[in-house]
Amino acid sequence: MTNSDYLLKAAIKKVTEKFNEILVEKFEEATNIAQDAPEILKKEFDSLKLSIIEEASRMEQSENIQNNESTNTYQNSEIKTALNEIESINKQIDQFNKKINHQI
Repeated sequence: MTNSDYLLKAAIKKVTEKFNEILVEKFEEATNIAQDAPEILKKEFDSLKLSIIEEASRMEQSENIQNNESTNTYQNSEIKTALNEIESINKQIDQFNKKINHQI
């Protein structure tokens, strides 16, 4: 074998080793991310849940003020409908959180 044959074989060997090293490293990173995903999702859903509860509370306070200031049944009906929808969403989020918690 000539020197250039050895150089070519050595280059192929080192490139393959480097490629395998990078591949293993990236696979480990992806595995770590996949393991953290449920916790990240849980935190995001908890944050969303708190935001919805805060908004519902604000809307309830707004409704109470409107009830004291106005007797417009149309507006009250819309607010009650919205609050009912928010309550339904909160229940769905709670159910989803329970499912997530049981899977973790």
